[in-house]
Amino acid sequence: MTHQDAHDYAGKHPKGTTIDPAIAEALKAKSSDGKITCSAAHAIAQDLAVPPEAVGVAIDMLGIKITKCQLGLFGYGSQRTADVKAPPLSQDLKKAIEAALIDNRLPCLSAWNLAEQFGVTKMELFAACEALKIKLSSCQLGTF
Repeated sequence: MTHQDAHDYAGKHPKGTTIDPAIAEALKAKSSDGKITCSAAHAIAQDLAVPPEAVGVAIDMLGIKITKCQLGLFGYGSQRTADVKAPPLSQDLKKAIEAALIDNRLPCLSAWNLAEQFGVTKMELFAACEALKIKLSSCQLGTF
């Protein structure tokens, strides 16, 4: 998506893409001012037993903006990202991050799993990746 069409979220999906009415209803109920948090979007996916990607597509099609990425990447107002310090970086965590890379990037779901495995917050895991100069990829909701 280019900078000019950065807010045309529906435009990144094929023409004729449809969304589940139950997902749309839940999103409308949980969003405010055209925005929804990453956490709320994931809660909808869990509540409706649908993949986060399906909720992400519906978010795009409805023109809703996702805020407060649980990894801390975006949606934190003028500071853009969450301001979190990296935890002490053990060799085991560093090796696990490096082992999970795909095309030199860490997928979002892998980051979530590693955070749980190593007992750090998702944002701390992102901060560790930043310290290692590792980018994240494959947002479960489709934002990046």
